[in-house]
Amino acid sequence: MTSPLRLTDIAAQAQVSEATVSRVLNGKAGVAAGTRHKVLAAMDLLGYERPVRLRRRSNGLVGLLIPELTNPIFPAFAQVIEQALAGHGYTPVLCTQTPGGATEDELVEQLEERGVTGIVFLSGLHADGAADPARYQRLAARGVPFVMINGFNEHVNAPFVSPDDRAAARMAVRHLADLGHERIGLAIGPTRYVPSARKAEGFKAALAELGRAVDDADVQSTLFTVEGGHAAGGALLDRGCTGVVCGSDPMALGVIRAVRERGLRVPEDVSVVGFDDSPLIPFTDPPLTTVRQPVRAMATAAVGALLEAVGGTPVQRTEFVFQPELVVRGSTSHPPAL
Repeated sequence: MTSPLRLTDIAAQAQVSEATVSRVLNGKAGVAAGTRHKVLAAMDLLGYERPVRLRRRSNGLVGLLIPELTNPIFPAFAQVIEQALAGHGYTPVLCTQTPGGATEDELVEQLEERGVTGIVFLSGLHADGAADPARYQRLAARGVPFVMINGFNEHVNAPFVSPDDRAAARMAVRHLADLGHERIGLAIGPTRYVPSARKAEGFKAALAELGRAVDDADVQSTLFTVEGGHAAGGALLDRGCTGVVCGSDPMALGVIRAVRERGLRVPEDVSVVGFDDSPLIPFTDPPLTTVRQPVRAMATAAVGALLEAVGGTPVQRTEFVFQPELVVRGSTSHPPAL
């Protein structure tokens, strides 16, 4: 049984007057789109079912392909992308790849069968330098607009949205060097992926700028997971690294686990820097210093580029690069005194 609507509750949640809530519920004119959205969002948060007259007719379906849900940065992106699409009247269709499940190509085929208006690819095969880009050329030839997030391929005519991965690695290295760390290591995913390769380039460039020798063994390429970070962390500790830069926050948590298994402490003995700054990261133990991806700005730009293509604007191979931000918390400090 649906609870009766209480204008006072909705008004308080939306921070508007009861009269404004009443105008929205009754479909009256004179309410700004942003205010209307706040009222509808308040209803959703309070668990009220929207009256039939307030339910929008969808402008169409838009597919969102993401690699997995275990890394919290992907749900964070998905949430903002879905909000942006819904704000323009489109219905998002979330497709997640799992080991042994449908491949990216199979998911794209299923989306096309459902007549999607466009597709957003997040950290897909476009980021894999070993994957054949012809699949995207064929998709474009079939008239399906799409946009790519996190990864760039010069052979694909599409809008790309990326963080500056090279700058991210450089600012992390600079931070550790400024704290006094001499031996700094990098734990990243497979370097056939564009974001990992770019982070490795930024890491090596930062060390060279500091006048330090660049040893390939100080770059540990492994899985993007906690387990991958654990393995890479062990190898870098064996090399005497007191500071570790990571390609993702889950990898950083794996490095911290490796540090503690050796009876060492973070940050007193080893400093660790993550990458992403997904929502729960400030609450880790210790709170993780990380390089923040500008998720909202990137996701909003990706949706905007996609909808331009949907509207008939000619698509160009353009990469929109967004600057990350170093967020200093409790996992980095001065190295132990010799």
